[in-house]
Amino acid sequence: MGRLGLCLVLILLVAAVFGPWLAPFDPFLIDVSAKFHPPSFPHLLGTDNLGRDILSRLIAGSWIAMGVGMSTVLVALVLGLILGLIAGYGPLWLDYLLMLVLDAIYAVPTVVMGLTVVTLLGPSLTTLMIVVIVILVPGYARLARTATLSMKSEEFIVALESLGASRARIILVHLLPNIAGPILIVASMDIPTVIALEAGLTYLGMGVPPPTPSWGRILQEGFAQIGDAPWIILAGGLP
Repeated sequence: MGRLGLCLVLILLVAAVFGPWLAPFDPFLIDVSAKFHPPSFPHLLGTDNLGRDILSRLIAGSWIAMGVGMSTVLVALVLGLILGLIAGYGPLWLDYLLMLVLDAIYAVPTVVMGLTVVTLLGPSLTTLMIVVIVILVPGYARLARTATLSMKSEEFIVALESLGASRARIILVHLLPNIAGPILIVASMDIPTVIALEAGLTYLGMGVPPPTPSWGRILQEGFAQIGDAPWIILAGGLP
């Protein structure tokens, strides 16, 4: 199962990086004369209501999926580590304040958060990434805080404090390397979840606006046209 998962991830990475050269057609090309063509050669996954090649749009959408998944997890991880280290090693009042804010964010449902941000900023790729980052940061901050609280009582940390080491040095040189490992593992496991979240929010109209290819957009269009072209929604669900 591990090898199978690795192969699937590599396929997605290759599609995201080399998509412009692998796509058989321009994913934005409109050809009304070829609309609603079922899967056949040369449109292996068929076409949509505008005659756009579904396979090409899936390949182009992999760049959005992987780009959003990896970049948002990286930004959320950095922010979560910073906030968690500050909360765990800082003064008690700051710990309470940060946890209060993060718990409040964590308590807001994802869809409600998405609707609020989209209403304020409008639907776009940037808005989608902000929503995902805000959703992920509290979880990483909680993990970092818990690990920091556990590490700060270790003898070598107490010895460094007694020797007059600065807080910045203790955090960056000694605490961060010791707590980063488990959080990095969690972050890597969150990438598929973020990809599914991006597709779901885009399906609900809170993500990438048309005509940009996105797996969620393909599913949305396929559902709207399921009576005329059922292959669209089936192809959109393949990734």
